[in-house]
Amino acid sequence: MSSRLIATQIISQVFENKFTLTYALRDNKSFKQAGNDKALIQEICYGTFRWYIQLEYILNHLLKKRIKKKDSQLKYLIVIGLYQLRFMRIPAHAVVSETVNTCKKMKMEWAKSLVNAILRRYIRDTKIFDPHINNDDSLITSHPKWFIKQLRLDWPVEWESILEANNQHPPMYLRVNQLRQSREEYLIKMEQAGILGKSAPYSEQGIIVEKPVDVGLLPGFNEGDVSVQELAAQFSVKLLDLKPGQNVLDACAAPGGKSSHILESQPSLESLTVIEKEPSRAKRLSETLIRLDLHAIIKVSDINDIENWWDNELYDRILLDAPCSATGVIRRHPDIKTLRTLKEVESISTLQLQLIETLWKTLKINGLLVYVTCSIFKQENSELIKQFISSNKDCVLKPIDADWGENTGYGKQILTGQNDMDGFFYSCLEKI
Repeated sequence: MSSRLIATQIISQVFENKFTLTYALRDNKSFKQAGNDKALIQEICYGTFRWYIQLEYILNHLLKKRIKKKDSQLKYLIVIGLYQLRFMRIPAHAVVSETVNTCKKMKMEWAKSLVNAILRRYIRDTKIFDPHINNDDSLITSHPKWFIKQLRLDWPVEWESILEANNQHPPMYLRVNQLRQSREEYLIKMEQAGILGKSAPYSEQGIIVEKPVDVGLLPGFNEGDVSVQELAAQFSVKLLDLKPGQNVLDACAAPGGKSSHILESQPSLESLTVIEKEPSRAKRLSETLIRLDLHAIIKVSDINDIENWWDNELYDRILLDAPCSATGVIRRHPDIKTLRTLKEVESISTLQLQLIETLWKTLKINGLLVYVTCSIFKQENSELIKQFISSNKDCVLKPIDADWGENTGYGKQILTGQNDMDGFFYSCLEKI
C-alpha cells in the first residue's frame, strides 16, 4: 500500500473517529507493515496536522465547490499533496503524479483530473495566497482563532514565541534508569551504538539525543536501561521529595513514565499505588513497569469513584498528573490544534478541580500533593490552584525552588520552547 494512501487513512481516522494521531498511527496495520516508508508516513501525518489550518484555507480557495462529506478522504489526500508541495523537498511533478495515482488506489478514479488541476493550480498561483496568509495570525501560524485569543490573554508578551515553538520539531529526551547505571555510563553506551547525545539540564538522569532515533535502536531499551521522557516531565519526582518508607499514590498514571521514575528514584518506598481509568492505558502502564522490572499496585478506576479504589490508608505523597488540554505539547501532538475546543478546556478544568478535591481526602497531614499538567492555559493551572487553596484552609502552597519556569504565584509554568522544553505546569500543595 502506498505511503500517501496510508497517511490519508490515518488522517481520516483522526478527523472522522476522533482518534489521537498517536493512537491512529499505533493502531493502523498498514503503517506497522510499512517498513522503510514509516518515516515518510509520519512526516506527512505530523506535518499535515501541524499546518492543517493553513492548508485547508488554501484548498478552499482552490476548489470551485466543497468536497462532499462522503468523499472526505479525497479532501485529506489533496491536503497531503499541498503539504508536500509547500513544506517538503519533493519535486513538484512527483507530488502531483503520486497524489493523482493514489486516487486510483482509493477507488476514486473519477477524481484524478480534479486532484491534478488543484495541485497544478497551486503550483502556478502559489504567491497569490501568501499576502492573505501573512495578514492573519491564525493562518500564518496555523492555530485556531480561539487558541490564539486565549494565549494572548494569558501570555501577552510570550504568545508569539509559543506559537512559533508549537510548529517546531521537538527534541528527543531520555531518562536513564539510575538503578542500572549512571547517566555518564549510558552516554558511553550510546556513543558505542553510534547515537550522539549529551546531558540535559535540570535533570540528573536526563539526556537530549542529537538526532531522534527509533526506540529499538537505543542500547538496553528493552532491558530497562532507559526510557523516553520529555525533559519537563522529569521534574515531578524531585518535587515529590520522596523518602524511604513512604506510601505514594500516582494518579492518572498511564503510560507510566512518572510512575517508573518514582520507583527508580526511591526504591525503598513502602508502596506505590498507581491509578488509571482506562483499561487499555492501564495495560500500557503495566507493560512499562514490566520492561523496567519495577513493581506497583495498579488499580483501574475513576479517581472520583473513591470507594472503588481507596482502602482508607492515607498517603505521604500524591502525584496528580491531571487530564488537561495538552496545549503545552502541541509540537509533539499537532492534531491537538484541530481536535481541541475552548468548550473542552472549560470542562477539563472542572474535572481537574474535582480530582484535586477527591485526592486531598487521601493525603496525610504534612503530606504533599504535586499537581502537574502539560497545559499552558492559566485556567487549568495557576487560576485553578488559587481557587483550590482559597476554599481549603488546610492547604498551603510550597514554593518551588528551581531555575526553570515562570513563577505564577501558585506554581511554576514552563512555556513551550523555553530551554527547548514542552509546556508544563507544577504546583506543590502541603496539607497542614
